[in-house]
Amino acid sequence: MAKTVKEVLELSKNTQVVDLRFIDLPGTWQHFTMPTHRLTAEFFEEGIPFDGSSIRGFQEIHESDMLLKADPVTAFIDPTAEIPTLVISCNVYDPFTQEAYSRDPRYVALKAEAYLKSTGIADTAYFAPEAEFFVFDSIRYASTPNESFYSIDSEEAWWSSGRADRPNPGGQINPKRGYFPVPPTDTLQTLRNKFMLAMEAAGVPMDLHHHEVATAGQSEMSMTFTTLTRMADNLLLYKYIIKNVARQNGKTATFMPKPLFGDNGSGMHVHSSLWKGNTNVFYDEKGYAGLSQTAKYYIGGVLKHAPALLALTSPTTNSYRRLVPGYEAPVNIAYSQRNRSAICRIPATKNFKAKRVEFRAPDPTCNPYLAFAAILMAGLDGINNRIDPGQPQDRDLYELPAEEKKLIQQVPSSLGEVLDTLEADHAFLLAGGVFTSDLLEEYIKYKRIYEVDAVRLRPTPHEFTLYFDC
Repeated sequence: MAKTVKEVLELSKNTQVVDLRFIDLPGTWQHFTMPTHRLTAEFFEEGIPFDGSSIRGFQEIHESDMLLKADPVTAFIDPTAEIPTLVISCNVYDPFTQEAYSRDPRYVALKAEAYLKSTGIADTAYFAPEAEFFVFDSIRYASTPNESFYSIDSEEAWWSSGRADRPNPGGQINPKRGYFPVPPTDTLQTLRNKFMLAMEAAGVPMDLHHHEVATAGQSEMSMTFTTLTRMADNLLLYKYIIKNVARQNGKTATFMPKPLFGDNGSGMHVHSSLWKGNTNVFYDEKGYAGLSQTAKYYIGGVLKHAPALLALTSPTTNSYRRLVPGYEAPVNIAYSQRNRSAICRIPATKNFKAKRVEFRAPDPTCNPYLAFAAILMAGLDGINNRIDPGQPQDRDLYELPAEEKKLIQQVPSSLGEVLDTLEADHAFLLAGGVFTSDLLEEYIKYKRIYEVDAVRLRPTPHEFTLYFDC
């Protein structure tokens, strides 16, 4: 990826249009496009105006004027575009004061990185998310006053094994059996190769890809770790590439945490580590699982604030169809070096460079700038206040005797509950001015009105199954 304005201008010579992108408060990439000849060195200084009142979580109609300024570090050639396109992510500014906008999620991430440096604890926070997704052949859904349904079509799903309306090769994947047989059982190998190669063409180093546990095309790709804000940039690109390449190949992709009943959902385990120069602050050869005391305090902060964190890392009503006790989803607020039922896991490795903390509750519906910044802020709060995470839980927490299970705190069971918790527990996010009260208030208000209430007030199809003949 380009690093300087001069490099971006040179790169743009191979394109016809420039796509300018930024993110709204809930986490959707927004864009508009201009001809490449408009891209000049002055453009990066002056920016371009837009209507902030039309963007979710931004301005009111009487204060709608906003300004975008392109960040040259983010520039890449779009490998999915039919017309040669240069893409650049932007930061949001007030056009009158020229100050960065407090509700711009990317600005929050940049402030989190600056705050980390100011503490002296570390210079750099590295992040690596593992975002799972489904690739379906088609999808139908509707939600109106008189109708509500969804219908998923997937040739590799177990329910397609008896279909006679088209040629049927058999060999479909049974529930929870998708991890990870070779083709032809894995029907998406070629498509995932296309995803991975498109990511690399856009300048994002990739580690691997594979089919995931669930039937009906659940998959995952791993990006090579990088710094907090750049990884949030990369995650938006990841979702964009997968959705566009899937569509170009006659498929559709979704990052919903729980589109299927009775099979695994899609999470996004988030790995993080802190570095000071060439030293991994999280590593201590003599510590539990190779962790330093600093890393344990970081975990302590994440565990303490986990219920509030979930409002930003698992931020949809559908997230809590996945975060359910008794399944593989991590609902136990504990840590362990191997136990995947704990919300924090320390991956088994003796390589000091790879020593990190894995927070397993998030899912890919989150706004990555807010989610990664919040995880870092919780961890730093743990370090600054020496929060003890307690003893590790190196056992299957789902199989504990009832009297012991009661002692292990679990995450809240709904979006409404975690929003209430965030409202009560957010001081750790305000440290260093990283998050602001107005951003959090607007975020909570939006989620309650447009998501919590929108789902709470509607009957579901299954309620007709249960209650129509009452």
